[in-house]
Amino acid sequence: METTDKTAPLEAARKFIDKFFPECDGALLAGSAVRGEATATSDLDILVFDSKAIGSYRESLIAFDWPVEVFIHNLTSYRAFFQSDAERARPSMPRMVAEGIVLRDTGIIDAIRQEAQDLLANGPQEWTAAAIRTKHYFLTDTLDDFIGCSDRAEGIFIAGALAEAIAEFELRTNGRWIGVSKWVVRSLKEYDKQFASRFVEAFDDYYRDGNKEKVIELADTVLRPHGGRLFEGFSMGKEQE
Repeated sequence: METTDKTAPLEAARKFIDKFFPECDGALLAGSAVRGEATATSDLDILVFDSKAIGSYRESLIAFDWPVEVFIHNLTSYRAFFQSDAERARPSMPRMVAEGIVLRDTGIIDAIRQEAQDLLANGPQEWTAAAIRTKHYFLTDTLDDFIGCSDRAEGIFIAGALAEAIAEFELRTNGRWIGVSKWVVRSLKEYDKQFASRFVEAFDDYYRDGNKEKVIELADTVLRPHGGRLFEGFSMGKEQE
C-alpha cells in the first residue's frame, strides 16, 4: 500500500496506543495492515486488553492519518466473543488475535493468543445431520429459483444469495470456517484454492454475461456428495406420530 504523506500503519498504531491506552495490559494491530493487503480505504484494526475495562466495547475514530477501529476488552470479556465467533463459525476475533502484531504486552498476550490458535485449529462445531439436511434443502430451493429466474434484476440478487449458500454449505460440511463479504473468498481459498477459483469464475461469468451454466454445475457439485438436489420428502417442524 502507498504510505506517502501518511504515517506507516505500525508506527501509527504504536502512537495510538501510547496516546489513548498507555496503561493497557496488551494491544495488537490486526487486519489488512498486518497481512500486507491494505488499500487506500483500509483502517487500522487494533485490539486492546485492559484489566481496568468494565466490559467490551468498540470505537471508530481518526488518529495519526488513519481511520482506526479499536476493540477494547478486559482480561476475560474476550472469551465471550471467541465463543460467539466459534458458534457462528466465523472466527473474526480469534483471527485478529492469532495474526496480530504486538503493540504492547505486560505478559498476557501469549496466553490469549494460544486460546485463539487452539480455537482456530479445532475448527467449528460440526453440523448435525438435521442441520445439513435443512441447509441442503434451502440451497436446492435457492438454486431452483436461480435456474427458473428470467428477470435479470431478480437474478442478480438470487445469485448473491446462492453464492453465500454454496460457500457456506461446502465449507461447513467439510468442517471449515466460513466468512462474510471478502472473507467468503478468503475462506474458500484457505479451504481449496482450485475450488475457490472455480467459484469466482462461475459467478463472474454469470454477472458479466448472464451465463448460468457454471453456477449450476458448481451447486450440483457441492450437493452431489449429499445425494444431489433435495425436495421430495423434506419436512421441518412436523410432529412425530
